[in-house]
Amino acid sequence: MLALEYFKSFPYLRTDRLQLRPLEPGDAQIVYHLRSSGVVGQFIERPRMKDEAEAEQLIEQTIDAYKRQKAIAWTGILRDGRSIIGACGLNHIDHHNLRAEVGGELLPAYWGKGIAEEAFRAIIDFGFRQLGLHAIEGKVMAGNRGAIHILEKMGFEKEGHFKNYIRSAKGWKDLLVYTQFSPTK
Repeated sequence: MLALEYFKSFPYLRTDRLQLRPLEPGDAQIVYHLRSSGVVGQFIERPRMKDEAEAEQLIEQTIDAYKRQKAIAWTGILRDGRSIIGACGLNHIDHHNLRAEVGGELLPAYWGKGIAEEAFRAIIDFGFRQLGLHAIEGKVMAGNRGAIHILEKMGFEKEGHFKNYIRSAKGWKDLLVYTQFSPTK
C-alpha cells in the first residue's frame, strides 16, 4: 500500500545541490521555457508550447494530478540560488500495482553536470523508501543517450523495446522502457 500521507502534505526533497519543491502557478515562465525549447524537448514527442498560458494550464493539470494522487511533480532549484533549472517527478502512479514512471526536464546549461542524476536519485529513493513503490519505470526514445546513460548508471534494466512506437514529424521512433524494482520488496 502506498503511503498516502505524502498526498496530504507535499514532500519537499533536498540533495547536495538541489531543493525540490512543488510546481506552483508562478512557475509558468520556466515551464514555458522548458516546453517550448527544441533542445530540451528533442527526445520528447509532443507539440512545443506556444505561450505561457499553456504553461499555466499544464501547471494546473499537474497540481490536480497530485490532488488525485496520480503524480508528484517537483521543480528543481539550485540550493545556492533561487533559479529553477528544471522539473521532474513521478507520473502515472498506479496505486494497485505500486508502480510509477520517473521523468524530467533540465535546462541545457546544466546538462552533463550530474544534476539530473542527483534529482532522480532523490526521487527514486523517495518513491521506494517513503512512498512505498514496488517499481519505477523510465520511458525514453531510443536516441536519448543521456537519459539512457543515467537510467543504466542508476541500476535500471531495459525491459522493453517498442519499435516504431512514437509518431513524430520526422517519422516513427522507437521507445525503450527501463525499470528498477524496490530493493526492499
